[in-house]
Amino acid sequence: MKVTEHIKNAKETLFSIEILPPLKGKDINSIYNGISPLMEFKPAFIDVTYHREEFVLRKRKDGGFDRVYTRKRPGTVAICAALMNKFHVDTVPHLICGGFSKEETENALIDLHFLGIDNVLVLRGDNIKNESNFVPEPDGNKNSIELLQQVVDMNNGRYVDLELENASNSNFCIGVSGYPEKHFEAPNMQSDLRWLKQKADAGAEYIVTQMFFNNQMFFDFTESCKKMDIHIPIIPGIKPLTTKKQLTVLPKIFNIDIPEDLVHAVENCKDDKAVKQVGIEWAIQQSKELKAAKVPVLHYYTMGVSEVTKAIASQVF
Repeated sequence: MKVTEHIKNAKETLFSIEILPPLKGKDINSIYNGISPLMEFKPAFIDVTYHREEFVLRKRKDGGFDRVYTRKRPGTVAICAALMNKFHVDTVPHLICGGFSKEETENALIDLHFLGIDNVLVLRGDNIKNESNFVPEPDGNKNSIELLQQVVDMNNGRYVDLELENASNSNFCIGVSGYPEKHFEAPNMQSDLRWLKQKADAGAEYIVTQMFFNNQMFFDFTESCKKMDIHIPIIPGIKPLTTKKQLTVLPKIFNIDIPEDLVHAVENCKDDKAVKQVGIEWAIQQSKELKAAKVPVLHYYTMGVSEVTKAIASQVF
């Protein structure tokens, strides 16, 4: 079932989660173990992230360097199919621009279509760690709107090979990302909203937000979207703090603001076990307020660990 159909049919706020594929060399049991304790809350869908190939420089004996490509977290398509088979739950694979040609993207979409997976979340993706700016593949999509358009084209039976005759239409429900505190590369919030409006106009059917810790940021964002004539469902993304280190790491990586009350509570914790409890309590209050505001879905970034999300969901759902 499509994400938008879940939302349309729901009588109250839905529960959903996002997971990471296991590191290369690990089996899928870590995924199953992380999801099983959360199935009692009946997730409407489970997002599975996608990770691009990256490379390391390996020194040769002659003193030069070889570029050795690695893929640390493969398996998104297979994981989605496995979860659907094991848990009978809808899955949402992420699609990214970085590291993939349009042909490779199309092949992934064909696999998903054949497997009966009818949701995708399209994202530009992150830079390679040693690159200051995002660099697309020469024959790949340059940004999320181009990637979105490729999925829309395939939904309309238009493939990369324009000479195909009587090509089958796919039927993907397409989600995109939104940033209550703006994308870190956007010059200002208004510019970021204009970009989001372009994605909605191009065929995006729902929005999932970056994590945030101040609900007012989300409420302001949804109002700004309405003023920008963006009327597709907006799903808030929630991630509880679990370590003191995240006070500096998360703002740096995700360009987010952590409220002073939360910072103060975390700084007063004796250890990360105490931090985890503070993070749970903060996320519970966030979730209850958002649920009272009748958001369509509460989407939790689990990082593959069920303990914290279960503690939150047990008090909210």
